[in-house]
Amino acid sequence: MKNQTILITGATAGIGRATALYLAQRGHHVIATGRRQAELDRLVTEAGPSLRISAIALDVTNPESIAAAVTSVDTLTNGAGLDALVNNAGFGVMGPLSELSDADLRRQYDTNVFGLMAVTRAFLPAMRERARGSRAGARIVNVSSIGGRVTFPFMGAYNSTKYALESLSDALRYELAPFGIAVSLIEPGVIRTEFAETAMSPVSRFESSVYGPAIAKADVLRQRMEATAVGPDVVARAIHKALTARRPAARYVAPRFGHLLLAMLAVTPTCVADALFRRMSFLSRRELAPPA
Repeated sequence: MKNQTILITGATAGIGRATALYLAQRGHHVIATGRRQAELDRLVTEAGPSLRISAIALDVTNPESIAAAVTSVDTLTNGAGLDALVNNAGFGVMGPLSELSDADLRRQYDTNVFGLMAVTRAFLPAMRERARGSRAGARIVNVSSIGGRVTFPFMGAYNSTKYALESLSDALRYELAPFGIAVSLIEPGVIRTEFAETAMSPVSRFESSVYGPAIAKADVLRQRMEATAVGPDVVARAIHKALTARRPAARYVAPRFGHLLLAMLAVTPTCVADALFRRMSFLSRRELAPPA
């Protein structure tokens, strides 16, 4: 499947930006969206005139912004609509659940869950029409995380949104199949992107917390892991496969060695896995600060 018109949310950095360039280099018309217009403009400039990348400002948490994006896409495609939608916009709130506010959780869900579904619903009517007139149908690719199948300490808010996305994607896959729309999930592992910095940046917020020492040490471990992580292109390749495969899989783990972690956890007793995750996150009585 070539020459598709593909909209990507969250295309200003990391996986979204890498995917926009990767798909455009393979002959697709990419509609890159995001909240930061300056970054979108830089992406278009980097792509140059030889690649078909259009930029549209889009805040997935803003209904008016979504409606404007639908109108812009209709104009860009002369009413033909999208062949594919890549829901990539997302971010991570880090911290112990007992110390995150309701506002923290709502902000996390507004982007990663409610925003994703709002964008999907907005583009679905035109995508159904497009799929009806195409032998190849249409595609929706949702970028989840291996953290949608494994919960990590201090990442419960983020992980819970990805667990929700796993279920929502399964339901969409069942419900949209009769219309010729295939739905796939991408489950990245540790990837070297700006997203990790965004997720981990508020470490100082918990300095006075009982969890402060543990979070600080976990941040050091995270930096070491990220230093050896693969770049976002490995995820871009998985997204490309989901968009172009004749029969796309329901799930793609990227990088593939993430399968090893999932397989190991599947046969590891819960008590053993718990002890491992607590150790990696420095969650022992001696590591935690005494309550004030």
